[in-house]
Amino acid sequence: MARGVYIHIPFCHQICNYCDFNKVFFKNQPVDEYIEALGHEMELIVQQMPEAFANIETIFLGGGTPTALSAQQIERLLALIAKHIPMSNVKEFSSEANPDELTIDKLQALYNGGVNRLSMGVQSFDQALLTKIGRTHSNEHVYQTIQNAKDVGFTNISIDLMYGLPGQTMAQWQDTLEKALALKLPHYSAYSLIVEPKTIFYIQYAKGKLNLPTEDLEAEMYGVLMDTMEAHGIHQYEISNFAHDGFGSTHNTIYWDNDEYAGFGAGAHGYLQGMRYSNVAPIKKYIELVMAGNRPLLHEHNVTKEEKLEEQMFLGLRKAAGVTHQEFEQKFGQSMASLYEEKLVKLQQEGLLEADEEGIRLTRKGRFIGNEVFQRFLIEDVD
Repeated sequence: MARGVYIHIPFCHQICNYCDFNKVFFKNQPVDEYIEALGHEMELIVQQMPEAFANIETIFLGGGTPTALSAQQIERLLALIAKHIPMSNVKEFSSEANPDELTIDKLQALYNGGVNRLSMGVQSFDQALLTKIGRTHSNEHVYQTIQNAKDVGFTNISIDLMYGLPGQTMAQWQDTLEKALALKLPHYSAYSLIVEPKTIFYIQYAKGKLNLPTEDLEAEMYGVLMDTMEAHGIHQYEISNFAHDGFGSTHNTIYWDNDEYAGFGAGAHGYLQGMRYSNVAPIKKYIELVMAGNRPLLHEHNVTKEEKLEEQMFLGLRKAAGVTHQEFEQKFGQSMASLYEEKLVKLQQEGLLEADEEGIRLTRKGRFIGNEVFQRFLIEDVD
């Protein structure tokens, strides 16, 4: 049974230098047709498997940039969601947003349509760095948009930050954290830059023209991030996410809990009835398939028990709470110790994991090299 719904809006007015998500420039795209196709895909899949949608807790609009849409297009999209997705148990309805696109009429359309959480891509408060990574907003846009959002009625607002950016210094990172915390928001996400293939940064990196901070400096930035957030009473509940109590992202927790969710839209991924799937990415192909009454599937995969075990460990260990013995045994009918005792003991000896009667979790040391810890749980063979 799905706990969440993800809806992909692949349109952007500006393509950032680091982004590898499925996205296209907004101009000359069949945006209205795409929104109608989303409605058809939702209707089709909910009709095919109504039991999977009986208890949806969260909806997340991602991209691309949902706020690239006009206020009227946002209204139409939200009306289609309300028409086709059972909403009675939805407690968190999030939308990603760009600070320089989120006009008051768009904020009003989102709020009136049921969205109760905004996740804004701020990345940095250093204007030179913003320009370098391809962002078009200013600090003034951020301050004004947050104030406008509060005026409209939003209380659950998060911003994304990035570190390990080209040429970024520790002083710049500390200044960004200071300005971000001065906003007194309930939630912050902070990610290190990953240079992904098919991005502008990847091309620059391949040519030796991307001046990245050293691994040591990036690790130091992460340490400063954790210490600064905790000093302000904003608790780390996942490797990259920090919140006041009660404001953690319920939708993202569905992913880390390895629970099921539906994904709608071009290039969207989902996990329903034991099957992980992805949709076709080209927008016109997506529209053609859906409007002809077909699921726009690119790939579908029946998740094996081995894969479920691996995912439970490397996704669950992203959470500060880690993986609990109870949830593991409920899902798999086996204890973690029966499968992983040797690995668990070794990782504790190395100071990367801690364990108690509740479960296991990364130590502070382990958070710095989380991916290395996760890889230790990739297993060849499970009875």
